[in-house]
This record gives sequence, C-alpha cells and structure tokens, in this order.
Amino acid sequence: MRRRARFLTVLLASLSLAGSVCIAHPTQQSSNAPKSGAKQDDAQTHPTPDEQLQQAIDSAGNDRAALVRNLEAFLQKYPEAPQRSRIYRALVESNIQLRDNVRAMNYAERIIALNPDDISMTLIAIQLLEQNGDEAGLKRAVSYSTRVLDFVNRSNDEKSPKVSQEEFVSSKNHDRMTVLVFRGRLYLKLHENAKAEKDFEDAYAFEPSAVAAEKMGEIAELNKDLPRAIQQYARAFSQFDGAKSSADRRETRQRLGNVWRLAHGSDDGLGTYLLKAYDELNASPAKSSGARNSGAKEPFEFTLRRVSDSSPLPLSSEKGKILVVNFWATWCGPCRALEPQFDRIALSFQQNHDLVFLAADCDEDETLVAPYVKETKPQMTVVFADGLDRLFAINAFPTVVIIDRSGKIVYRAEGYDEEGFQKSLVSAIHQALSPASAALQ
Repeated sequence: MRRRARFLTVLLASLSLAGSVCIAHPTQQSSNAPKSGAKQDDAQTHPTPDEQLQQAIDSAGNDRAALVRNLEAFLQKYPEAPQRSRIYRALVESNIQLRDNVRAMNYAERIIALNPDDISMTLIAIQLLEQNGDEAGLKRAVSYSTRVLDFVNRSNDEKSPKVSQEEFVSSKNHDRMTVLVFRGRLYLKLHENAKAEKDFEDAYAFEPSAVAAEKMGEIAELNKDLPRAIQQYARAFSQFDGAKSSADRRETRQRLGNVWRLAHGSDDGLGTYLLKAYDELNASPAKSSGARNSGAKEPFEFTLRRVSDSSPLPLSSEKGKILVVNFWATWCGPCRALEPQFDRIALSFQQNHDLVFLAADCDEDETLVAPYVKETKPQMTVVFADGLDRLFAINAFPTVVIIDRSGKIVYRAEGYDEEGFQKSLVSAIHQALSPASAALQ
C-alpha cells in the first residue's frame, strides 16, 4: 500500500516557487469605468493600484532581481495594499532563488504576522531564521516551532479509508519528530542544551532518526558522558533514514571512533558493538498483542499491564468493585481533549475505594505510548488494553465504559461531548454505586 504523503512534507511543498502573484490584467471594465472622452484619457494617465502592480510584474519579465525591485517599490507606495500577503510570498520565493535569505526571512515573518496560521510559511521562516537569525531571531524561531508542534498535536484530520491506522499514526509521529528536531537544533544554537536534549529525546521516541540520535550524541560528548555518546552515535550510524548522506555517515563514524577510543583506549570491540546496535534498531517494534488474555471470558479474568513499568495489574484483585475505563489511543485528538475531565472525575472519587479508574491504551504500536504519557501526565492508572477492548468490541475512540461488580457494562459512551460528558459520567457512576444497583447484582 502506498504510504500517505507526510503532513509537513506536503506543507513545505505547498509554497509554489512560481507564479505566486497572480493578478490578471484587467481586461474588463467595470460598470463604473469611464467609457469615452476625457475621463477615459484620465484613467489611462492615472492607472489604478492593481494596474500598477500588474505593470510591475510584467515589466520584470523573467528577471527575479527586477521583480524584487519592482514589488518593493510598489509596497513603498502602497504599504497597506490588500494584495500585500501575496506580494510578500512572491518576495520570499524570489529572494530565496536570489540567495538573499535575510530578505526572504524578513518577508516570511511579515506573512506570519498577517496570518499566524500559515504553517507552510512558518516552516520556511524557521529554516531561514536557523540559517541567518541572530539570538533574537533564533528565539522567534523557537516560538514558531512550538506553534507548529501545537498545530500538529491539535490536528484531528480524518483518516483516509485508503490509509491503514498504522500508517496514519506513523505519519503523525513523523510530523512531531520533524518539528522537535527543528526546535532542538535551535535550542542548541542558543546554548540551551538541556532543552535541546529533551526535544531530541522526544523526537527519537516518536520516530527513531539518525539526526536526533547524532544530536543526542553531541550533547552527551559535551557533557563528558562517553557511554551515552557511544550509544547515540552508534544509533545514528546504524539508522540510515535518508536524511544523512554518505559523507554525514563518515563523520558520524569518525565521532563514534573517537569517543570509543577515549573510553576504551583502542578500537577493539567497536565492530561488535556496532553490529549489536544495528540488530537492536532493526528488530520489529513492539506491538500490542491481540493474543493476550485470549482465554478470558469476562473482565475480572483479565490481567493488564501498567504502562509506567509493565508490571501486571490482575483485575481479579479488583473483583467486587466498579471499573470506570477510558479506552483511548495516542493518535486520537478527542481522547486528548477528554483526558483532563476524566482525570478530574477520577480525583473527585479518589476516597471511594469501591471504584477503580483506568485509562486503557489501544495503540497497535506500544512504543508510542510511553512518550505520550510522559508528555500528558495523566493522574489515573494507565494500562495497555491487552484484549479488554476486544471483549467489549471497542471500535471508536474515546469510549468510556462502567463495568459493575458482576462484570457487566452498565454505561457506555463513544466519542467526546465536551459539555455533557462530565455530568453524564458522574451520574452513571452514582447510579452504579447506588444500593438499588448493588442489590440487582
């Protein structure tokens, strides 16, 4: 199956390098235009701003430098022109082609000021600021990177039926990795190494990449942490992901050899270490196993695993209690929105020992879950669903269920209604706790 085009790649490509300013020659006169005589001559003597802009474009022909001069002259005359966003875009593109990146950077930031949601131009501004910005510019680029990362995290685009769930999640995590690497490099240039290392670690957790690993190796080497530097350089060398040329890999090999010799006194053992690193990187990622609890027929026969440390959580130890379970996935935007309310409800019932609140992750790839949990920091116990989702036929996220003391579902809500969720769930919990409900069980 063909892989879906990755989101940030599409955004970067969306900025066309030709014909951004498409203002057609006015070939039709408006109903109020002069029709004859002196008025028509006057219109020809005093062209409209639109006509002047078109003349500026036409007179430049294929000369990019002339186009820049003409457009800048037009902006000096009409600084608040309604077409200025498109003019700025043409100036960004032309100046990039003319290798005047400082000028391109200036106009890119003007576009962002007019339209903060222009993600494609924001990405270009980040790259230009990284190459040419001073300290203040680098800090602005960090802010822009954070804005893009927030946009990616909030994005709840519907998955195409032509794309598998695994591909959808992979694409989303690739976007996160890309932006975190951008921001990590900026932090490094600002000498904020701790923040840079955190971004590279998170980037690598979302999607292992040679670039993130090498940057972590550089930071470890600066910190005199040779074992970690060796580990990260070995990962970078073994993880050929298309982002590193053969020259880059030679440099990585040289760095790895240097820190290995500093740590061990010679190259002895390095080859064996590299082969082991390669085998670890190319092993199949851990997947959630549908075979777990395959023989279980009712909820209290299940043994789940805590995400925090993979320790077992046998639900048999909770038998006789009421389970409130939120089934979710890392790629699910509504799950992220629901989580704080679910947390607050769980905390409000924390003194009631007849209730057990669980957040049950249903991701196909379990390696995605720990970085997500580390980022969102939920309060209640987070577990892998381990087949519990199969038992209850969970096929949409989020889905919240209440399981009574006998193991039967007494409440089920699919999706997230921001206004009604808390009231509905709290009411259902009180109903499940009521003496009348207990008597029926």
